[in-house]
Amino acid sequence: MSGRVLAWARARRAAGTAGWRGTDALVRGAVGGLGLVALGVVLHRFELLLIGAPLLVSTVLALAVPVGEAPVPKAERLPRTVEAGDDARLTIRVDAGPGVEFLAVRLPTPDNPAVGPVQLLPGQVHAVRARLRWNAWGEGVDVRPDHLAAGRDALLISGPVTGSESRRTVLPPVTALPPGPLPSRIAGLVGVHRSARPGDGTELRAIRPFQPGDRVRRVDWRVTLRAGAATGQLLGPGTLHVRERHAEADAELVLAIDSRTDVVPEIAKWSSGDGDAAVRPGGTLDASVRAVAALAAGFLRQGDRVGLVDLGRPQLGLAPGVGHRHLLRIRHQLVACSRSAGWAPKPVLRQVPSGAVVLVLSPFLDDAIADCVLHAARRGQRVMAVDMLPRLVPDTASAWGEVVRQIVAGEHRARLAAIRGQGVPVLSWSDGATVAATLRRLRRRR
Repeated sequence: MSGRVLAWARARRAAGTAGWRGTDALVRGAVGGLGLVALGVVLHRFELLLIGAPLLVSTVLALAVPVGEAPVPKAERLPRTVEAGDDARLTIRVDAGPGVEFLAVRLPTPDNPAVGPVQLLPGQVHAVRARLRWNAWGEGVDVRPDHLAAGRDALLISGPVTGSESRRTVLPPVTALPPGPLPSRIAGLVGVHRSARPGDGTELRAIRPFQPGDRVRRVDWRVTLRAGAATGQLLGPGTLHVRERHAEADAELVLAIDSRTDVVPEIAKWSSGDGDAAVRPGGTLDASVRAVAALAAGFLRQGDRVGLVDLGRPQLGLAPGVGHRHLLRIRHQLVACSRSAGWAPKPVLRQVPSGAVVLVLSPFLDDAIADCVLHAARRGQRVMAVDMLPRLVPDTASAWGEVVRQIVAGEHRARLAAIRGQGVPVLSWSDGATVAATLRRLRRRR
């Protein structure tokens, strides 16, 4: 018996240095078993020895198996940047000693990442597989394997321990939208938009007589032969005609997002946050970010230059650029803007190149944003206001819920009417088709 007690003492001391601690079962097994054995010897009661001896022996035998270091589940590496809607298989490695009887690990699920349910696993497991799905865009924790380990008969436990967090950036989704034409810039002759000036584009502008300096490859031989037949001279003076084409000019689009306010249709939820989420799902900021990503992808696809402006944090803006890499920069920056979103008293619209079209996406819930749009229009910038405010739902728990909704909606209509009265196009965001139609009207007007 003394040898078993010494083994128990050594195992208990090693477990204490490795992060293990005793449970109530250990106290009951050791103290209760030892007390019953001692009491049975003193009182000469065999039934007490019959109860206490197995309890004490089983406790010592369970502790004689070394548990080793406390196991730490480790999740495999996944890409730091993923697309919204993607899914992946995650493997969590666990190296437990022979004395570990079971593990309790919090595993992510496709519908509830990071804080998923706790799974009870046998101690002999070496790898656990789970499935991740990133439904919402943004930046946050998607894997955190909290864990607890237990030795034989749960006499020793390690934990619960908060696992290492794995953070990931989920880019906003890109929806296919009709981009529509943009008014061409005064400067620049590389793009897909027709310029009023003659150049080397693809769209025919006119057919005129040959002039010194014209290239021979521009000669329209059909018109030239008809003119020669009419004058009786094959290549006489005035018979050569050339095709004059429009120059192709590029265009610039600046997408201004209002990150100062983020509201949902239910007015009762405006004063309450959405837990730890930086962006309310289905709110105006969520809709604005998705709209900006879709518009940027559409116009960049046709070769235009697209920039980004955060009205609440102008230092987070991006200068206009082109290409697929610039689209990735815009989507990353949208996540950064949403992470820093919050109220700012004065919106700032800057970093707008001359001749660019500016789309301001905002719910227009305060006078400051309306003044910002009107001030940009007075400076001569081509501004369009895109209303992102959804259909409001009154607070049914309050007797003044409908009155509050009517006041908010009335002030909102007054702001949009003031913007529209200054000649600024105002449209409501639906699927992007209205934006393309308004751009066509703006181009024809110019």
